[in-house]
Amino acid sequence: MTTTESRLPNPSVLIPELKDIGGALYKATGNGTIPQTTISLLQLRAGQIVGNTYLIVLHTRDLRKAGTAEESITAVASWRDAPYFTDAERIALELVESVLTPNPSGERVPDELYARASEQYDDKALTTLVMAIGQVCFFLPLALIGKPLPGTSPAEQWRQ
Repeated sequence: MTTTESRLPNPSVLIPELKDIGGALYKATGNGTIPQTTISLLQLRAGQIVGNTYLIVLHTRDLRKAGTAEESITAVASWRDAPYFTDAERIALELVESVLTPNPSGERVPDELYARASEQYDDKALTTLVMAIGQVCFFLPLALIGKPLPGTSPAEQWRQ
């Protein structure tokens, strides 16, 4: 079955405040303390973890537009043994995985992971990284429940 429209009507028409929230999150994460590539990598990984094609296509496209090497984009799913990522990018990917996946043997973000993240990022950058994870998590329900069409622009993605 081919779907030609999202399941939900355009949420920013129904709830106009979403544009302000999305804009504020974009501004907060775009403060220059974290490279946009790192943010897109962790948001791509979030899309992979929850299995949402819309998010995977969106963040893959963003990474390609930014000139990210195809090997890096392809290796996000297997980042732990891939040679394409900086230590800071690895921490970002590990943090998003920790937030989005249960840890049956303890807390999701243990002190040891936080300590390693603090070695890579100062307080502002680490807080920005946390906001980038929060940004993608904020939009996950719309992507999973609303099911926008992969490959469409924000203006095209929602049925009217």
